[in-house]
Amino acid sequence: MTSNAVYETMDRCIGCKACRSECPTGVDMARMKIEVLQARARAHGVAVRERLVANLPRYAPLASRFSGLANLSQTMPGSTWAAGRFGFTSNRSLPAWHRNRFGPDDASDGTGTDVVLFADTFNAYFEPDNLRAAVRVLEAAGFRVIVPRALTGRNNLCCGRTFLNAGLVDEAKSEMRRVIDALVPLIDRGAKVVGLEPSCLLTFRDELPVLLPGDSADRLAGAAFLFEEFLAHERGQGRFEVEWHSVATDRVLVHGHCHQKAHGAASSISTVLGWIPGLNVDTIDGTCCGMAGAFGYEKEHYDVSMAIGELDVLPAVRSADTSTWVVADGTSCRAQIAHGTGRDAVHVVRLLERAMDDRRLTIDD
Repeated sequence: MTSNAVYETMDRCIGCKACRSECPTGVDMARMKIEVLQARARAHGVAVRERLVANLPRYAPLASRFSGLANLSQTMPGSTWAAGRFGFTSNRSLPAWHRNRFGPDDASDGTGTDVVLFADTFNAYFEPDNLRAAVRVLEAAGFRVIVPRALTGRNNLCCGRTFLNAGLVDEAKSEMRRVIDALVPLIDRGAKVVGLEPSCLLTFRDELPVLLPGDSADRLAGAAFLFEEFLAHERGQGRFEVEWHSVATDRVLVHGHCHQKAHGAASSISTVLGWIPGLNVDTIDGTCCGMAGAFGYEKEHYDVSMAIGELDVLPAVRSADTSTWVVADGTSCRAQIAHGTGRDAVHVVRLLERAMDDRRLTIDD
């Protein structure tokens, strides 16, 4: 488990989990890779690059507070050399920190049925407007949005995904326990947990019950929904109705995140987009975008990352008419599409937010 041969064998597993749903034996190679990385980390330690990525949720509050300086450091002379020294490719720009981060103070102050919005690190600190759009849509649907604080340590919560990807399973468990402590009491009061980032939210239904087996983990797994899953479920139960308006396009191209597809959850994106009048929804019938979290930022994996993207996703986006909007729920998916095509993709929540307004807003609005 700790040999170079095993590590090299698993090195190009991008954790897409397609094997989980498509392989006849149902072997989850992504989970097997975590075990290999854990064994190797205990035997040989963890490289600086992997620690930087793994600990992102822990230093994110500080980095966003000094976002101007953090972002400037990426454009200063020598930044490309420094990135290369840490093992990051010079062919991509790292994500830009957002100063106006999303946090518990962005919670709803209205009335209605409580719903917990899990603010994952990537949306909270890099694309906070996605979470603010989610608050607006959920409020319009009659829900009171709770943005939970951790009960111990720093305020922000983390699903543990970044630590799992580095083989730091004990650190991931620590983060998961903080999530359980904060969320299960709210679940016990009848609230559902809604998240935007598939790789984070679906960790609650996949890895967390395995690593921390017990009643609390099972309750969290049973109450965890992706944003569009939750809306489709609640509307199917007749619990809300929103007046949707047409948007400034008649066609949308959807790329489903790999973990959404592995869990059979990607179809909910087309379901909720189908509520928008006059909107035709096309889905890219393809594989992973190739970004796979930090994989596409690693200099030894950049070429592989782009080759995977060129199989399906990137050509499909390039061939789409410029008036077609591209929807991708995954943070890394949006980054890959922007890098590989020059086109901006948006989370489905941003399109639904626009469809609540009776003005035909463009994507830039």
